[in-house]
Amino acid sequence: MKIRLLAIAALLCSASLTSNAQETLPAATPPTGPAGAAAPAEKLDARHWSYAIGIDMGKSFGANKLPLDLDSLVAGLKDGIAGKDPQYSPEVCAQALQQLATQQMSAMQEKDKQFLVTNAKAEGVQATPSGLQYKVISKGKGAGASPTKADTVTVHYRGKLIDGTVFDESYGRGEPTTFPLSGVIPGWTEGLQLMKVGDKYEFVIPAELGYGARGAGGLIPPNATLVFEVELLGIKGK
Repeated sequence: MKIRLLAIAALLCSASLTSNAQETLPAATPPTGPAGAAAPAEKLDARHWSYAIGIDMGKSFGANKLPLDLDSLVAGLKDGIAGKDPQYSPEVCAQALQQLATQQMSAMQEKDKQFLVTNAKAEGVQATPSGLQYKVISKGKGAGASPTKADTVTVHYRGKLIDGTVFDESYGRGEPTTFPLSGVIPGWTEGLQLMKVGDKYEFVIPAELGYGARGAGGLIPPNATLVFEVELLGIKGK
């Protein structure tokens, strides 16, 4: 969910919201000619960033199937740019944005639920009684050892939202991470105990086994389903 839309809408209504997500627009891909060669660089101006904002908002509202009144959106833009008094009071705007936030959250939660249902049917996916879904990507050589909740482990990992957005990874930092297994989210504590040293698994972790309603770090929305690729490299003392 693109929470920054709330900040944009708040600006249009002269209300103030604080966004928890730190997002940037993706870099534009240069158009190519018939032969596939990159077209000459075009000087960027207000047309480009105005369109980028519009397409970004449109995709988000379209993906979540949320209604958007284009006439009112344009009117708000014009009034905001011209410095006119808003058509609606700040209180009405704030209430409307809160309602939008609730609808966006509901849409995201429904997507996450559907993702869990679909993923559970995928080849190789297994589930535990708690709702943790896992799949063996590769097995380590030899028997190996499995950690317990009391152990400290070393892993490589990559964490994503269900839309593929990477929110954290050790691979990108170029070095594995070591932590006590009792000090992480329940989905990790449970899942890593299924693994042996050298194994590589994929975990799909429902929100109740992840960060729940609070989310995390401004990058993980509340009630988000998480997808982790985890490689168990070692267990301290074993």
